[in-house]
Amino acid sequence: MTVTAQLTAGAPPAAPELVTTAPQPVIRGRSRGPSRLRALDGLRLLAALMVAAYHFGGRDGEIAQAWGGSPLQQFPTAAPLFAYGCLGVQIFFVISGFVICLSGWGRTLRAFIASRVSRLFPAYWVAILLVTAVFALPWVAYKALPPSEVLTNLTMLQQPLGVDRVLGVCWTLWAEMRFYALFALCVVLPGATRGRVVLFCTGWTLAAALAQAVHEPLLDTVLMPDYAPFFIGGIGLYLLHRYGSRDPVAWAIVLVSWLIGQHYAVVRLWHAPSVDAFSYRSTTGIIAVITLGFALVAAVALGKLHWANWRWLTVAGALTYPFYLVHEHLGWVVVRALHQGAGLPSYATLPLTVGLMLLLAWVLHRFVERPLTPVLKRSIDPRR
Repeated sequence: MTVTAQLTAGAPPAAPELVTTAPQPVIRGRSRGPSRLRALDGLRLLAALMVAAYHFGGRDGEIAQAWGGSPLQQFPTAAPLFAYGCLGVQIFFVISGFVICLSGWGRTLRAFIASRVSRLFPAYWVAILLVTAVFALPWVAYKALPPSEVLTNLTMLQQPLGVDRVLGVCWTLWAEMRFYALFALCVVLPGATRGRVVLFCTGWTLAAALAQAVHEPLLDTVLMPDYAPFFIGGIGLYLLHRYGSRDPVAWAIVLVSWLIGQHYAVVRLWHAPSVDAFSYRSTTGIIAVITLGFALVAAVALGKLHWANWRWLTVAGALTYPFYLVHEHLGWVVVRALHQGAGLPSYATLPLTVGLMLLLAWVLHRFVERPLTPVLKRSIDPRR
């Protein structure tokens, strides 16, 4: 079975650039001073762990081969809860909207592009090569893709080109890239202002609704009706962070985004109870998770989580992206080795696998991202 016997709509998204220091938020034209956003790093880690729980215990597919049976057999009580972990993707997109608006404000287009490329590609390239190399080992049960398709995956454009993915989670990177392009053209290029950002959020919301109505594939690809509300909601939350909680327009953006976002989440992820389905996600449960995600990012935006200022959260946030890249496919290999090979019980195998993937993420961060990110950034934007 190939790597691409693939994910459902609940795969994890790409983590945005680590942001630990916000610019100076303004209320009534005055500065609050710099503010650490370590709590946002903590939310990223929480969303990543939700996604890992989904991939390791909340779905069937290749992970069932690794366990030697359905995860429902391994985690009869927890598996129905793990199934909600797929909603970590929506929480990630809300965080991404917040972070991209924060990091793009006041930057030139070239600096914005340098920031995005240098953040996403170094760990991604290594993850592609690492997963391909591991899957090519003769004793590993999963099949590597052909060399041509692996090379195409290095561009991060494999999905629109119709090429199989080395990493199933790459579809979220494609969504992130389209969001970056829209934000860069509409906000960063002309220069970010409150009015321009509000216009962008309003225009994208209406355009995405029209795209859904006309069922035009090109518009669906560009405007992403399913995911636009989460990016837009994150942008609205950043406006509240920057200009204060008394901004009714920003609150309206957040509220409308939440209302539309929960609709798409329910439509895409709910199904009627069935004995043939792996799991059942209730409408109430889906709405509750989406609401909690918006509420937690809102708490960060409004300064309600300033007390969560522990230094280890910065490290946790830095590990989220490489962890997200490697955890699923390499996790299959580790789960199989620990559970079927070494005979460890499932409730020991699961946390040990997550721990090993976090350790690998630290290695990628320390020896790939930290040295290569600034080099790549300077090569794109030498003026920095």
